[in-house]
Amino acid sequence: MAEETKQVNAEETVAKPEKKEKKKNKKDEEIERLQKELEAKDDLFKRTVAEFANFKDRTEREKAGISEYAKASVIKQLLPIIDNIDRAAATDKESAEYIKGIEMIVKQFEGIVSSLGIKENAAVGDTFDPNFHEAVMHIEDENLGENVIAQVLQKGYSFGDTVIRAAMVQVAN
Repeated sequence: MAEETKQVNAEETVAKPEKKEKKKNKKDEEIERLQKELEAKDDLFKRTVAEFANFKDRTEREKAGISEYAKASVIKQLLPIIDNIDRAAATDKESAEYIKGIEMIVKQFEGIVSSLGIKENAAVGDTFDPNFHEAVMHIEDENLGENVIAQVLQKGYSFGDTVIRAAMVQVAN
């Protein structure tokens, strides 16, 4: 019987490590599962970062292409004016046709500017607005009111809500 007890005790000691191995196996399985999950998330993260970088590059290329197309469109509209200026430069500067040609070029240019949505942002008699005008001179004039534009020294232009160039003006009072 003593031998049987020793044998049972020996089996129990052998059985106990099996339980520890099962616990280790469960822990190891959990670690492996979490490592696989981490690798999958890491892979997803790396792919997302790469996709975003590609999207950013593609967007920059598209913006550059649109900008170039817009510039080319404006230049295409200006080419007839350049042709007319070349023709005017080749004529007699004292003739009536020369003056008429220059006036036509100015009208043609104003038409293109208007069709592009560009507006002048200053005229004599307008109220001075520092968002659109740059006051470079100041005069006292009793005929004009307070902060009224007395003279436009250089035209200013706006495109939508964007000031392309502020007008240089002389302001009264």
